[in-house]
Amino acid sequence: MDLLHHFELHPIVEIHILGIDLSITKAVVMLWVACLLTFLLLILGGRRAKLVPSGLQNLVEAIIDFLRTNLILQTIGEEGLAWFPFIATLFFFILFCNLLGLIPGAFTATSNINVTATLAVIVFLCTQGAGVAKHGLLGYLKKFVPKGIPIFIIPIMVPIEIISQFAKPFSLAVRLFANMTAGHAVILVFLFMIIMFKSWVIVAVPLMGVVVMSAFEIFVGFIQAYIFSILAAMYIAEAVQEAH
Repeated sequence: MDLLHHFELHPIVEIHILGIDLSITKAVVMLWVACLLTFLLLILGGRRAKLVPSGLQNLVEAIIDFLRTNLILQTIGEEGLAWFPFIATLFFFILFCNLLGLIPGAFTATSNINVTATLAVIVFLCTQGAGVAKHGLLGYLKKFVPKGIPIFIIPIMVPIEIISQFAKPFSLAVRLFANMTAGHAVILVFLFMIIMFKSWVIVAVPLMGVVVMSAFEIFVGFIQAYIFSILAAMYIAEAVQEAH
């Protein structure tokens, strides 16, 4: 059996405009669902805010407070609060994309490199925009040349700094893609073992493996959403901080 078949995307509705393939696939549907769930969670969680939170409001406020403290205040500082809506939305969106793939018949959108690469490009553009907005174009470009270095090293340092700027979003995209793909591939291996052996005696082992890996994937889904978000916050913090 071909494990990679489950990671292949096939058009549900084929759409081609000016030679560009805009077909709707299962990944696109999962992205829509993740967007909807993110919107509903934040809207419903704060729609009827009470002084003493309970239920969904309590859960949402606890997560928001955790993200605000760990992703913004400890990383960027008070001035980074303007970026909090973006970072928090990024976290919830990636989290839902990760967890939706655990539903039988669904698809993990973040196991598609096109999705993770797009998210990484968005972070890259926001990072550069934050740096230019804070320091001005010339001031931001000066950050690529650390103060006090000999002039003859500048031709070496500038290309290295430019490459590092592009390497950061690349690492974001590959890390999220690789982790979500690997975990789901292991679950599929266990599921195929159940189908292949067809024995109640042997099936218990791969079935236990599926349960354990599914629980572990829930944990990984949260961790990867957090890692992606905190790295995005760190890149923005690095862009807006004063040059030394």
